[in-house]
Amino acid sequence: MSGLYFDTPVILLDIDGSSKEEVLRMMAQNLVSNELVKQSFVEAVVQRENEYATGLPTGDIAVAIPHTDVEHVQRKAISVGILRDPVDFIVMGDDTETVPVKIVFMLAMDEAHSQLKLLQQLMQVFQDQNVLKELSSTSDKKQIKKMMEEKLEALSFKGGER
Repeated sequence: MSGLYFDTPVILLDIDGSSKEEVLRMMAQNLVSNELVKQSFVEAVVQRENEYATGLPTGDIAVAIPHTDVEHVQRKAISVGILRDPVDFIVMGDDTETVPVKIVFMLAMDEAHSQLKLLQQLMQVFQDQNVLKELSSTSDKKQIKKMMEEKLEALSFKGGER
């Protein structure tokens, strides 16, 4: 996770949003407030989500991985949002289906290719329902940070392979 900003200010707990747009705007505005992305990121991430859905039906706890183009990013970062109540996101690759998302992993990547490796690592995290359950039920930002760093670091050492 070299150069990737991930710390407690970008971990949002108990997000109370009634729509995916509201959730995306809250999380993106937090990234703006932490000077990790430009103000243009907010609308860009909402627009991209409407064009290319990122909802993933990952078992009992569904996730979404919204992101947008590099020109809106000041510093590479990942934000984690735990929603109070699941919000419907359109399923990636199937615009006829929605999935009730509980955890949002918002990516702010500063290079086009850097997102691929992180996405591969995150996909392995998403496949572990125990990790997702623990993330969604934890009310301690430091614990979430530690869990994510351990998972992503372990995958980095393994080269993202099983």
